[in-house]
Amino acid sequence: MAVSAVEKKNAKIRKIGFDNEKYLKEQTEEILKRVNQFDNKLYLEFGGKLLFDYHASRVLPGFDPNVKMKLLQQLKDQADILLCIYAGDIERRKIRADFGITYDVDAMKLIDDLGDWGILVTAVVITRFDNQPSAVIFKNKLERQNVKVYTHRYTKGYPTDIDIIVSDEGYGANAYIQTKNPLVIVTGPGPGSGKLATCLSQLYHDHRQGKESGYAKFETFPIWNLPLKHPVNIAYESATADIRDFNMIDSFHLEAYGETAVNYNRDVEIFPVLRRILEKITGEKSGYQSPTDMGVNRAGFGIVDDEVVKEAARQESIRRYFRYACEYAMGLTDKETVQRAELIMEEMGVKPEDRKVVEPARNAAREAEKCGKGNEGIYCGAAVELHDGRIITGKNSPLMHAVSSLVLNVIKDLSGIPDNIHLLSPITIESVSKFKKNNYDQKAVSLNLEEALISLAISATTNSAAQMALEKLSELRGCELHMTHIPTLGDEAGLRHLGVNLTSDPNFSTHGFYESCKGR
Repeated sequence: MAVSAVEKKNAKIRKIGFDNEKYLKEQTEEILKRVNQFDNKLYLEFGGKLLFDYHASRVLPGFDPNVKMKLLQQLKDQADILLCIYAGDIERRKIRADFGITYDVDAMKLIDDLGDWGILVTAVVITRFDNQPSAVIFKNKLERQNVKVYTHRYTKGYPTDIDIIVSDEGYGANAYIQTKNPLVIVTGPGPGSGKLATCLSQLYHDHRQGKESGYAKFETFPIWNLPLKHPVNIAYESATADIRDFNMIDSFHLEAYGETAVNYNRDVEIFPVLRRILEKITGEKSGYQSPTDMGVNRAGFGIVDDEVVKEAARQESIRRYFRYACEYAMGLTDKETVQRAELIMEEMGVKPEDRKVVEPARNAAREAEKCGKGNEGIYCGAAVELHDGRIITGKNSPLMHAVSSLVLNVIKDLSGIPDNIHLLSPITIESVSKFKKNNYDQKAVSLNLEEALISLAISATTNSAAQMALEKLSELRGCELHMTHIPTLGDEAGLRHLGVNLTSDPNFSTHGFYESCKGR
């Protein structure tokens, strides 16, 4: 996974607030210390995303979104990987927002991605399994591809009856997962995937067999040694507004050590139960005085410019607000989530318009309306902030979506191509539009971004200007982009491949119910 020359160039332009190499070194050393504490068998629950942790990379500029994979590569000869997924998430087709794919598809993608890094998944664990039809299909798919799959039922007695939980009726009812390495990474596609229960179930079986294994948690957010109201920690609350997480002072840590540490509500609330479970399993004191003790989190020590990460966190709260507002418009979340994100944004002292690309995008939409060049009477605008700080806009027309126009404008600008030179010939655009109308029976025939990029790639074979512009697409990665309307599926797919940080106003780009909501 080499870093391209363009990414290196863009990294030099961006302000860096986080030392990724220092963090990787310290986090690796801390994990190995924990392994040695527990007779060389540690179940390490990975909080957050294992791959493509874009939230962390946005709020901690300089953080590598795949740093966990680099860490695993260093430890792969000492580690097994267990991938947990909650059966209920499979059944209700829960979506991972940054990729637009369901959690079960994300789990399969993660298996492939790990393989690309030379790391094999030991087993997949479907948690709280109750023969849900979609979960059974998912299990069959994996097993027929020779992936080992375990199913764990809901833990009987959890969370109040410790005697039942730590018994053959509780954790003992789960099948034991065979692992061979001293470190067992337990991960999953999202919160509530059953990672903790899987770790504790394994601990129960190990101790029944006389093995003194242990548990710890790989954490990134909240950052325990930053203040409670530090913008980076508040941004974590915004990221989890839909599941109502909030940060709090770890009272157990304060009482045990006289030291203030930040944790989040679920970990603090469950700690007394978790400590009792661990003590019941091992028959001795757990050694953990607080939920912060359980975490392995050196992220705070990687921050090298506090002002840079504070501003990045404020901007993340705005992005989250826009995302929730759009999800509410599409029926994917509730009003309380949007209101919570708005309150968090206000707490951080920012408003939607403080995102630099918002007003230029809205102005572009107003220009489209003045020119009467919308589509179906809807006028859309889009704006992007390049790495050098310049802002470029685009607007929709009967020929092209706003973001298609924007991207073509950007790569022409980056290539130094004059405005009067076409990257896509009018004949090409007309041909694609006719094809959509005649073969797909579509009312809106303007080119979405995915169609525009495919057309550009074809044009590049005969048009040297198009070829030169095409080579500039990679310079959009990591740029900030805003649209006045929720992107269509074709726009969204194109933008995801370009790797921009996208937000949009909660407006639909078409009057049709089917066209605005299909596939979502």
